[in-house]
Amino acid sequence: MNIFIAITALLGAYSTYFLAHHNRFDGIRASAATSIIAFAILSLFPVDVELYSVAFFGGTFIGMSAPKRFGIFTLAIASLLFALLFEYLVPRLHGYGGALGLSAFLSVCVCHIGILLGAPRSKKNN
Repeated sequence: MNIFIAITALLGAYSTYFLAHHNRFDGIRASAATSIIAFAILSLFPVDVELYSVAFFGGTFIGMSAPKRFGIFTLAIASLLFALLFEYLVPRLHGYGGALGLSAFLSVCVCHIGILLGAPRSKKNN
């Protein structure tokens, strides 16, 4: 697993997760704002901007779905699982779009099913 893709996905998930808890931001606005900022920052560095900005955007998918379901630890597990699936699926699917959505969906589903089956939660029930 590429550690930089994993870190980028983690940053995307956590930034969206925390920004979505703000009064003026919902999950979609938080995802859009953080993705634009991440793209601007990544374009300043000599890296594959397209790959890392897509990985960040995929991480924001995790953060958008997580505020009501996941806590901090589960968010990290879902993000790392996303990075692993994303790297595996990008060469097999044509383009980033399919790998992005499928990886995010599967990682959230696996973590949510794990919680339903009794895995420990990082967020207390209210």
